[in-house]
Amino acid sequence: MRAELCQFCLKSGILCPKCREKVRRGEISETDIKIARLLLTLEDKYPPLQDVYFHKAVEADGVLAILVGRGDVARMLSYGGKIIRFIGQKFKKTVRVLEYNSDERKFLEDLFAPMSIITINKIWLPDGTTETRVILKRGGRKAPAHTEALKEIAKKIHGITLRIEFAD
Repeated sequence: MRAELCQFCLKSGILCPKCREKVRRGEISETDIKIARLLLTLEDKYPPLQDVYFHKAVEADGVLAILVGRGDVARMLSYGGKIIRFIGQKFKKTVRVLEYNSDERKFLEDLFAPMSIITINKIWLPDGTTETRVILKRGGRKAPAHTEALKEIAKKIHGITLRIEFAD
């Protein structure tokens, strides 16, 4: 597994000056370090994790969003979701795996999976701000329990304000 921290720091638990500086500047959080170390320990049991690039983890109200490199979402979701379930149990949070630096539509599809997005609209408000309205299909699939947390994650990662609606 590759990460923003060097392999030595992840394995030893002692941060080198370069990685310590990243933590000091706020580029890497304690959660990032914990997730990266956990993924490193899971590499032996789940070989696809060796090719995953872990960028960042974002927490919001019981939901943990893990940002991985392009194309690595499928590797994280492999083994019937055992990797994600293990991380969720370890941190006692619902886990979402998102692609780092993806376009807004792909990001929102990953964020609200397994629900289907009917449409995404930009709403320009009188005060000059914009909101992104996401209309999700209500039928069949279970709605995400933490819509407020998902809104907060979207704000932290992409800087977008969401308005979530449901339609049949």
